[in-house]
Amino acid sequence: MARHILWHGHANFQIAAGGVNLIFDPFFTGNPKAAATPKTIQKPDIVLLTHTHGDHQGDAVDICKNFKSLLACAVGAGDEMAEAGVPKEQILNGHGFNIGGTVEAKGVRITMTQAFHTIAGVAPVGYVAAFPDGFTVYHAGDTGIFSSMELLGELYAIDLALLPSGSVYTMDMRQAALAARLLRAKNVIPMHWGTFPALAQNMDGFAAELAKTSPGCKAIIMNPGESVTL
Repeated sequence: MARHILWHGHANFQIAAGGVNLIFDPFFTGNPKAAATPKTIQKPDIVLLTHTHGDHQGDAVDICKNFKSLLACAVGAGDEMAEAGVPKEQILNGHGFNIGGTVEAKGVRITMTQAFHTIAGVAPVGYVAAFPDGFTVYHAGDTGIFSSMELLGELYAIDLALLPSGSVYTMDMRQAALAARLLRAKNVIPMHWGTFPALAQNMDGFAAELAKTSPGCKAIIMNPGESVTL
């Protein structure tokens, strides 16, 4: 069964598998690498928000309102999103959930994970999303590497890891390659690079780092607007 992954740039991924369409961190407006707009994308069933920095929250409110998409987010962020106009009945668990918790929606089991990043207020998070067909994706959000990624690798059979690799505000490619080994991921796509001048502008060395650190894991290097099928 085909799984389609579309990268809209930065941490913004849209993934369709098992008859369900998810979008993570839907940053379009102000994203210089986005080839689409919030109105031209395929309807997402669920929006997953890792944190409320503008380059991650992006157009989540408008997308939820326009497409009536469900919203996965942390407690606290749920209140902020409701105040911004997302109907509470579209927010999973009514007001969000928390790190370590799992909710199910549209047949997708969504587990919230920790992430290490600076932000005022609500804690940043990542997600493990298991689609109805069993395809399992880990979106790390904005984070540095942390040793308990190894526990995530023990708990979940991760088919695809989406890992920030642009450095400065997150892991660099060397750390992301090690994270892939800890996670026991089968495939990894580096993200959060090339969007702004401060970030790494290419991933030319990523596949080599991954080959040294996690030779059983496949590196998939994408450009914004591109899609791949697994």
